Amino acid sequence: MDNIISDSHPNIMLWGIGSYAASAMRTLAENGAHVCCYLTRNYGDYGPSLYGETFFFKEYPNPCPLIREKQIDLVIPMSINWHEADWKDEFLELQVPILSPFGEAMKLERDRDFGRALAEKYGVPVPTAHVAKNRIEALAYVREHPKAYVIKNPLCAPGSPVHTIVTETVEDTFSWLEQVNYAEGVFLQEYMGRREAGHIAFVSNGDIYPMVTNQEYKRAFNGNMGPVAGAPMGGLVEVDLDDKYGIVRDTLAPLLPWFRDTNFYGPVQSTSVLRDGRWHVIEYNVRTGITTGPALCRMLENPVEIFLAVGHNRPLNLKFKTGFEYACTLTLAGWGYPYTKIEGPFLTVQLQDEPSCDIWWNEVVSDKKGRMLMSGHRVADVVAVADSMQAAIAKAYENIKKIYCLSSYYRTDVGASMWPPGEE
Repeated sequence: MDNIISDSHPNIMLWGIGSYAASAMRTLAENGAHVCCYLTRNYGDYGPSLYGETFFFKEYPNPCPLIREKQIDLVIPMSINWHEADWKDEFLELQVPILSPFGEAMKLERDRDFGRALAEKYGVPVPTAHVAKNRIEALAYVREHPKAYVIKNPLCAPGSPVHTIVTETVEDTFSWLEQVNYAEGVFLQEYMGRREAGHIAFVSNGDIYPMVTNQEYKRAFNGNMGPVAGAPMGGLVEVDLDDKYGIVRDTLAPLLPWFRDTNFYGPVQSTSVLRDGRWHVIEYNVRTGITTGPALCRMLENPVEIFLAVGHNRPLNLKFKTGFEYACTLTLAGWGYPYTKIEGPFLTVQLQDEPSCDIWWNEVVSDKKGRMLMSGHRVADVVAVADSMQAAIAKAYENIKKIYCLSSYYRTDVGASMWPPGEE
């Protein structure tokens, strides 16, 4: 069944910043949409400003008047934070389609223990986990169940007191539990190893539509070493409509009754680890993500129609471009990253040759001389799409070398490990 839209040039508003918002704005504009962006943070406005009108949240604390004025047909949020905003109910009363679930369905990502319990209820393999209210309780639990744990905040949000800490030995777990912020408690999740991958699907009209399998390189440095970065340093994406790796089968399909009961429609990602021949879900997300989102927009043949159809909870007719089945994403990190408490100078960013793939700017600004300057820790994302994984990886590395910024770096081993999914 084909997707039907009432307007061939719909008005689409992004909620976000940086490469995520900029990539969606440009791709959707090239496919016939009128685009604008509601900037939700204090940085990352340069990229979106290149492709459409932008509105800063401090000048417009509530986007609802803008949505009415601009007659917005679809909203695409970068994160789930909108669901905690003071104006959330007002927005929902507008009944403007949004590429996100809402209400009870939002808890799948927002509340980590809710997601774990839901998966367990429907027979999805999950790691053992425990929510501890304070340091004493957390240490007591690990003493009673001595394993390595991934330490997370119980509630998922960009500004959480605890950002994900992956420990691989019980000794490391004990060490970190002496240092984390217990303002919201901690979510202790059994460490399952490095055989990790994800799948992003759309749920619409009561059905699950598999789309892409992805792999994120979350650690800061080559060899999967260093801390888990605030956002991945790179990623691989493969069109996977048939779920050939079985991630949808093991971790998403069993939730179909719950999707229907909660009237869930929107994107859903399962991030899972392969153990004993089965995928164990370690996290659900209800967005396409900063790593895969820019690639997905390029891979879809009809992104405007698909996103609108999901926003209206209609059946989908997914089409991907021939020769665009694989993608590689690389992040150019700047001064001090991933140690974000370190502030660096505003260094020049120079594009030294014409790019042959997408380069999306993150934390950069333009000065009075027209120069581009690094203004934060993540400079740019390079996204290359091709007809093979090898070609996508090669194109991404060819293009990231065209960007010069003193002190910047990127991982040079994306694709050298963890692919295909299930690899160590």
